[in-house]
Amino acid sequence: MAGMELIEMLRRSGGLDAVSKQLGVPPAIAAAGAEALLPAVIGGFRKHAETAGGGEGGLGSLIGMLGSLGGGALAANVLGPDSTNISMGNDVLGQIFGSKDVSRSVAADAAERTGIDPETLKRMLPLLAMLVGGYLSARAGGSGSEGGGLLSDLGSVIGGFLASKAGSAPGPTLNGTGGLGSMLDMNGNGNPLDDIIAMAGKLRQ
Repeated sequence: MAGMELIEMLRRSGGLDAVSKQLGVPPAIAAAGAEALLPAVIGGFRKHAETAGGGEGGLGSLIGMLGSLGGGALAANVLGPDSTNISMGNDVLGQIFGSKDVSRSVAADAAERTGIDPETLKRMLPLLAMLVGGYLSARAGGSGSEGGGLLSDLGSVIGGFLASKAGSAPGPTLNGTGGLGSMLDMNGNGNPLDDIIAMAGKLRQ
């Protein structure tokens, strides 16, 4: 997925269409909501990996966690013809955000920036977590290892998404330093809520 913006990946894979249909909202609303929520979702995945030690070890812990919650089937469940098992997405959010308070705050922050109903955004969060988590799991399985290509790939996902929002060249990687790292660990207090919200605030442009 290197070089492809995350929103475009979701559009091409049918993820945005699936979100639109399941929530009963126009495609434009699904896209705007996803764009507002994805920085926090990706930030949560990265935070989980960093908490486990960063680098390939942290990424292995992240992929292991996703695998225990459904792996590639997470995305397939959203994209398939049957009703999505939202509890799977809520389980992912519980792992990367830590509490429902974080999800509520993320949705409220995105609602303030987009004008989209916060209840709609709260319902969108588990779907996005499943789509992104499922992609990462499938990519890990396809690469034959938990590090290497996936580590670079996830860095490209994060860097490319930030660059598309901030107008700068992609740079940050999962285990690198720089802009993304400082956004996610502004005060080092171990609380993901302020770090994740701070990251979303950085991308309000």
